Amino acid sequence: MIIFLSILGVIGVSASGPIMAATAAPVLAIAFWRNLIGSLVMGGPAAVSKRDEFASLTAVDYRRIALAATALALHFACFITALKLTSVAAATALVCLQVAWIALFTTFLGSRPHRAVVLGLGVAFVGVMIITGFDLSLSRDALIGDLFALAGGALAGVYQMTGAVARRTMSTGTYTTLCYGACAAILLVLCAVTRQPITGFDSSAWIGILAVTVMAQILGHSVFNHLLAVMSPLVVSMIILLEIPGAAILAAVFLGESLPAGTYGGLVLILIGLAVVVRGQQRRRTSSRPLVEGETAPPPALGGD
Repeated sequence: MIIFLSILGVIGVSASGPIMAATAAPVLAIAFWRNLIGSLVMGGPAAVSKRDEFASLTAVDYRRIALAATALALHFACFITALKLTSVAAATALVCLQVAWIALFTTFLGSRPHRAVVLGLGVAFVGVMIITGFDLSLSRDALIGDLFALAGGALAGVYQMTGAVARRTMSTGTYTTLCYGACAAILLVLCAVTRQPITGFDSSAWIGILAVTVMAQILGHSVFNHLLAVMSPLVVSMIILLEIPGAAILAAVFLGESLPAGTYGGLVLILIGLAVVVRGQQRRRTSSRPLVEGETAPPPALGGD
């Protein structure tokens, strides 16, 4: 079931780039609508079945939701800005460094990654560079764009890590409803500040917005938010690396874009890196001290443990 959900999530987030590229609407507006609609879609069933859970949320829960939503909204803003200043290849590759940011953050928090995790990350990043070419420019605008992309990756890491902690006490429906709703509110403010319209689009644009909501928000982000309850943010972010070849393949099939020459070789390396990371985490868990009778297991680690 986890493998099926992972594949479903990768297909969902991979469709985000091609659909957004083909949708004639401001990108921040698309991000606003996908979060708002996603919140309403997830909130309907949750409002009926999770009323007690909503009522039992604490101030700490709301602070975690606020942090995750803020990180997600700012991630969208940074990534979109990066796309305007630097190449798509460079922006995508640098944003996907969220997995490295998570490894760094968890190290600061005292969770030292297993050697196999570091090795797997290295192999996966070679795959990313083969696909994207890491087409970095030395122009002033491109360097600023690269910094925005790096910030976007760090914010995505914060979003994943905070979501993992929040999911310990909240179901997927409750967490995604509140997180997407808060993110939509923040994006609405960003749209107002940047004077990006959120209405007045033609029918094809609205179809694109609905498509990216279903694929990227519900089948992508929501699936990965669900997986955060059973997988560490590091592994989830490693899986999200598959968005790079996935988006390239979908863009080639549906938008007629040329497929990067290294797509399939890079895909193989990302898969190898992911397998090494998962294996490394399994070894770390099996080497942990067994529980004594009556002792409960600790909550899942934020990163490499």
